[in-house]
Amino acid sequence: MAEPKSEDGIVLLREDHRSVEKLFKEFEEATGDGRKEKLARQICLELTVHTAIEEEIFYPACEGKIDDDLLKESYVEHDAAKLLIAEIESGEGESDEYFDSKVKVLSEEIQHHVEEEERPKTGVFAQARDSDLDMNELGKKLASRKQELLASYKASGPPQPDLTTMDEVSV
Repeated sequence: MAEPKSEDGIVLLREDHRSVEKLFKEFEEATGDGRKEKLARQICLELTVHTAIEEEIFYPACEGKIDDDLLKESYVEHDAAKLLIAEIESGEGESDEYFDSKVKVLSEEIQHHVEEEERPKTGVFAQARDSDLDMNELGKKLASRKQELLASYKASGPPQPDLTTMDEVSV
């Protein structure tokens, strides 16, 4: 993940979305030498960090300021993605006959989630932007926590999924 171009929290989160979309596209086109597995692991790392900073910082800041049902749906979508990420991470990589399918379904889930967050006027980001949230302050917090998590996960690997809306499962 590149350094954010702005301190605005929503801009930082959108940049994450574009980065992951690019990785999914590269995955679809990749061939040979474990390239798909490497890309899948990068996708999983970036999504794990992204969901963590949204859940730790952005979503709590949005509570009471955006549609409650939309926020709850975002948590459920994150949990579904976390389970699939854990499955991809703990699997046998490209030798798993379902590997490409798992990454494709994760891509589709993330695409849907991004559309809901970024929907003009009614999405999570639009509602947050229309509130009294200080996006620059949020951006600083998001960027700082993102760097901490990236360093931690690169050093020790991604954690087991920390689910908000579903019972814990072992994958």
